Amino acid sequence: MDRVVVALGGNALLRRGQDDTFENLYRSARSAAEGIADIATAGWEVVITHGNGPQVGRILLQQEAAKRWVHPMPLDVCGAESQGLIGYLLQVTIGDVFFERGMERPVATVLTLTRVRADDHAFADPTKPIGPFYEEAEARQLETERGWVLGPDPHGGFRRLVPSPDPYSIVEAPVIRTLVGDGAIVIASGGGGIPVVEEGPRLIGREGVVDKDLAAAILAREVEASTLLILTDVRAVQRGFGTVRAEAIELMTASEAREMLAAGEFGAGSMGPKVEAAVRFVEQVGGRSAIGDLDAAVAVLSGESGTSIVSN
Repeated sequence: MDRVVVALGGNALLRRGQDDTFENLYRSARSAAEGIADIATAGWEVVITHGNGPQVGRILLQQEAAKRWVHPMPLDVCGAESQGLIGYLLQVTIGDVFFERGMERPVATVLTLTRVRADDHAFADPTKPIGPFYEEAEARQLETERGWVLGPDPHGGFRRLVPSPDPYSIVEAPVIRTLVGDGAIVIASGGGGIPVVEEGPRLIGREGVVDKDLAAAILAREVEASTLLILTDVRAVQRGFGTVRAEAIELMTASEAREMLAAGEFGAGSMGPKVEAAVRFVEQVGGRSAIGDLDAAVAVLSGESGTSIVSN
């Protein structure tokens, strides 16, 4: 069987404009599960990874609201909590869909660590905003008391800024590779994985946010997938996005995509990381990447929809 890593965007668990209630999270997970089952039915071995932005943000808000009664946990621990939350929702909904279709495939969630380098420049220049909004006076107090870096947010107020180091390896890749090879649907590397640095034989958690799409490319390489499938809430990558000349791109070579990335064609905080991840996978493995709509998962995987990125 061919093997695919399916990277689910934030819309997989929370549609745009929805409140983050359990009911909405469950319905969105169920919808994603239908797409995963379609892919498995088509004969693929499947590893799933996902974003966690809204969910880890919620955990941080809860911590801040309860700080008078419970001790807050560091960001790496909060990331682990979010992997368990999302993994649970996906695991039970995928299991339900498989049962209803008469399919027998085990589903497992793997708490996943992602290696980053201790000397990554991101640790000296934190730029990723997370958590609650603060007034300036409180922000300055937090900088002194907790050693945080806070900066003004475009939407008003101040937010904590954390590093976003570049990932280079998935710690649990051998375990994931074994599980998927034995027929399991594996959920892993949620939110890009928990960033860790190596200190001799030890792995030390670091507070930061690993880009989920870049981590997905590494996961796909290390579990020996032939395809990286990035599913989001747009039909395809567009040239001239947001303008009157916007045009869907059906096929790009890795070098063409690199040229467009260098020219700033894709948004740095939206489509840019997805295209970068897709290109990295193709350059390193020689397989195929595809980006498209979650609701058309099988069509994107087969190349009938979305954007395919292939070797030169």
